[in-house]
Amino acid sequence: MARLKLGLLPDDKPVKITTELPGSVHRDLLAYAEVLTRETGQQTDPIKLVAPMLARFMATDRVFLKARRAKPVQQD
Repeated sequence: MARLKLGLLPDDKPVKITTELPGSVHRDLLAYAEVLTRETGQQTDPIKLVAPMLARFMATDRVFLKARRAKPVQQD
């Protein structure tokens, strides 16, 4: 079986945000968490998947990475 793109989740200082997800995305997030729990043997909270998924998306978006290198974003 192929491995999921996400593995064990790092323990990092959280920043709280609030957002709304379409029902289909929420159902897929629940299903992903279930599969990841089976694969890793570690109970996975679906909410904790959002940040690593976004991070992975941004880390693999070549246009974003090129734009970021061209003009670094200022961080607080």
